[in-house]
Amino acid sequence: MARNTTVKADHNAPAITEMLAKFVVNHPSKGWDDNVEREAHRTFANWVGCAIGPSGHETMQAALAAVSELAPAPQASLLGRAEKVDMANAAMLNGISSHTFDFDDTHLKTIIHPAGPVASAVLALGEHIGASGRAMLDALVLGIEVSCRVGNAVYPNHYDRGWHITGSTGMLGSAAACSRLLGLDAERTQMALGIAASQPIGLREQFGTMTKPFHPGGAAKAGLMAALMAKHGYTASKRALEAPRGLMQVFSDKTDWSEITERLGETWEIALNTYKPFACGIVIHPSIDGCVQLRNQHDLKPEQITKVTLKVHSLVLELTGKKTPADGLQAKFSVYHSCAAGLIFGRAGEHEYDDAIVNRPDVVALRSKVEAIVDDSIDEASADLTIETTDGRTLHVFVEHAIGSVERPMSDEQLKAKFVDQSAPVIGQQQAEQAFAVAMRLADCADAQELLKAARPA
Repeated sequence: MARNTTVKADHNAPAITEMLAKFVVNHPSKGWDDNVEREAHRTFANWVGCAIGPSGHETMQAALAAVSELAPAPQASLLGRAEKVDMANAAMLNGISSHTFDFDDTHLKTIIHPAGPVASAVLALGEHIGASGRAMLDALVLGIEVSCRVGNAVYPNHYDRGWHITGSTGMLGSAAACSRLLGLDAERTQMALGIAASQPIGLREQFGTMTKPFHPGGAAKAGLMAALMAKHGYTASKRALEAPRGLMQVFSDKTDWSEITERLGETWEIALNTYKPFACGIVIHPSIDGCVQLRNQHDLKPEQITKVTLKVHSLVLELTGKKTPADGLQAKFSVYHSCAAGLIFGRAGEHEYDDAIVNRPDVVALRSKVEAIVDDSIDEASADLTIETTDGRTLHVFVEHAIGSVERPMSDEQLKAKFVDQSAPVIGQQQAEQAFAVAMRLADCADAQELLKAARPA
């Protein structure tokens, strides 16, 4: 049977793989301004807290049990746990843990959660080779730049096809960061990116299951292994990213090369990173924010609410339209549950996505009163909320930018409170505060040991 082998492709793409490799190798240490440096520390600290909090979750327990069957060498630590495993699986497990609560950082331009794949690999490899905190932070910034710029170039078309962009670009960021930590030259870094390019991970079909947090963990492991293979001479295509049948053109029918080439090394995607105040899909945050605002402003009680009308972009319901979630993992992709949580509790942290809370009668009753309407004139980062009450009031709020966004960023104090709230139940209040403080000055640390000591149970 004859096949149509015609491919609409750009055969004149710039040498993206080579360009990114040279950038990763040659960019100077701390070659950015103080704002980027601060955001890098905030990104790392937020990631550490997000990894410690779920370290005892059944998702982590199951993944660790599988890894343990391989009898891994104790090379690197697991945040929030006493065990050690080999560095590749430590990267995977910390990546899984950091995304389990869906509480991690978000690059809003692409909806990439950049720290999960990159920081997980950086910490595991950095611990094993005794890298300085400065070297690890440099690698984090550069790795995130690679994954987010590739994401910029293919988003939203790539995401719309069903890829989970955190995993499907994260292995490139992990490979770049690990190549930097290993001191690979440009040619071997180019090979590492090429090897990683054959390992994209993550389908959106998996949202609401344990496999979603596997995506950043799998990407972290894939990138680290790609760098190690390149270190020992393993080869790949020199045009693995940009070629007509390379990663990016296979990924997406949109490949905006300028998103990678323009001002590379001058502007930084990590400076646009944001941190979640709510432990769920980022597109729900404006809706929760609006619910919390109206609850607090009007001292609303659940029994006073007769109807909640929510107008949101179609992407919100595409991603989070689960009306009757059965457990916490599903509820993180339910705008209905999340609105109910915001109205009842005035917050939507991990506790509000506990299985028992998801199935509590008053929560179930209130979420049934939430009606979500698609209105694509509303930006996906916004929400229009109206609440009708038993005493005849109609309460309204339009949330243009949710708390935690670039326009309304979380303060360092809010970030610390989030970190401690997640970590203290695992490692204790004092150690949680110490771990946050160390993470926020990573660049000044001689190695990873001070952080790792604080971040494991006493």
